Amino acid sequence: MNQSKPIQDQTRLEAISWKWMRYSGLLLIPLAWGHVLIQDVLVGVHQIDLDYVAMRWATLGWRLYDFLLLAFAFAHGMNGLRQVLQDYIRPPARMRRLTAILFGVWLLISLIGAAAILGGVRQP
Repeated sequence: MNQSKPIQDQTRLEAISWKWMRYSGLLLIPLAWGHVLIQDVLVGVHQIDLDYVAMRWATLGWRLYDFLLLAFAFAHGMNGLRQVLQDYIRPPARMRRLTAILFGVWLLISLIGAAAILGGVRQP
């Protein structure tokens, strides 16, 4: 059996993960700061209620903005958690299982968040 294929796959995954941390971090800076400036400074946290969210999400652009913020922040965080755990988990098979579990958790929570954003706000 060729042992170099799993090693090449693992090296490729690490290269993709390394690049993703840099790209998602760069994209998160304007997304997160824009969110803070708009929500906390311009609008004010005491003005944010269900009506404000419904008005904001009535525009597709704001839904896309919020989805990108969710997706990049959560993916960045899960990838960071995976890298930290890699320092403590030595057996490669265990790390592969953990990576698959973390990816599954990321995918599930991202889909739930996307469904919430796309579903919008239902007025009572």
